[in-house]
Amino acid sequence: VQLQASGGGLVQPGGSLRLSCKASGFTLDSYGTGWFRQAPGKEREGVACISSNAADIHYWDSVKGRFTISRDNAKNMVYLQMDSLKPEDTAVYYCAAGRVYGSSCVGPEYSFWGQGTLVTVSS
Repeated sequence: VQLQASGGGLVQPGGSLRLSCKASGFTLDSYGTGWFRQAPGKEREGVACISSNAADIHYWDSVKGRFTISRDNAKNMVYLQMDSLKPEDTAVYYCAAGRVYGSSCVGPEYSFWGQGTLVTVSS
């Protein structure tokens, strides 16, 4: 069972990045999935979470209107499109999957975690 996150990198403020998360060893279609991030010295926060059937989506207030979470169950993939990036978005981003209720974005409820991908927003 593995989640592999990719797509991080260095981007200028105002730029965009698309994170991808590939699940292997299990099928994502019965799991809620989410993107979480942790910046140095800060607590982990749930950025965006999506229910197993994509009917429910939750966004952290600070990313609403800028980030878009999506999933492709046929490909066992989850994505996070990040636009209008700000320096405060700099963090390690993790994808996670769990048998959660709807689009719950509570980290401890998630069972499977990817290794993280670093996003740095800086000029």
